[in-house]
Amino acid sequence: MFKAELKADTLKGLVYIISTLVDETKVAINADTISMKAMDPAHVAMMEIVVDKDAFISYEADETEIGLDLDKIKTVLKLAGPNDTIRMEHDPDQGRLTITIGNIVRRMSVVDTSGMNDPKVPQMELPVSVKIPIDQLQKGIRAAESISDHIKLMADPNGFELSCEGDMDYASLRVPVSDLESIVADAPVTSLYPLDYFSNIVKVIPAGTVVDIQLDNDYPVKFLFNLAEGHARVVYFLAPRIENE
Repeated sequence: MFKAELKADTLKGLVYIISTLVDETKVAINADTISMKAMDPAHVAMMEIVVDKDAFISYEADETEIGLDLDKIKTVLKLAGPNDTIRMEHDPDQGRLTITIGNIVRRMSVVDTSGMNDPKVPQMELPVSVKIPIDQLQKGIRAAESISDHIKLMADPNGFELSCEGDMDYASLRVPVSDLESIVADAPVTSLYPLDYFSNIVKVIPAGTVVDIQLDNDYPVKFLFNLAEGHARVVYFLAPRIENE
């Protein structure tokens, strides 16, 4: 059994973030939380989202899991305004999820989860942490797009920089310590990452969010950020591109 109500913009944030990697996802539900894990088919990026029941207006659940077609969910979400409330109810006997928005009711079949992977989220501690407003990252992405297929992230005790360099063009965004929420970087670090993955996740993180970017030389980058007023936590890993390959 699963019945819940939540704000439309909360559900939109969760769905659009995980759909940057997959079209279908397994949702693990228990009495206190729901969680989702995803890894893209190329095994370049992965994420985990954990949502506390306090993110919901109302929440009743027994332990279960359901599979969601994210494209179907996004189609329904287009009908909702940011201040609307969405009610969801899972019928395990019928294998259906009912979504209600005002006087609109949409019933959809859930997806079989038996063939879905369950990636193990690495417990990785990285030496550099940069807490930066998402608006700064989105500005840097707009400057860098169409120049190259990879992006360089650099951090040192004086600030954070992202840059793209193509055959003829170059763009960078340097963010000094004064414009960061915080930075921990005892020594400079630099790594390259695929721009399309980096751009896709940065574009869908809601405005006003502070992202904790954790780095090391030629290691996966780790993004940590919260949604739903701190009641939903997202961790996202993106594998590096090694320059000498």
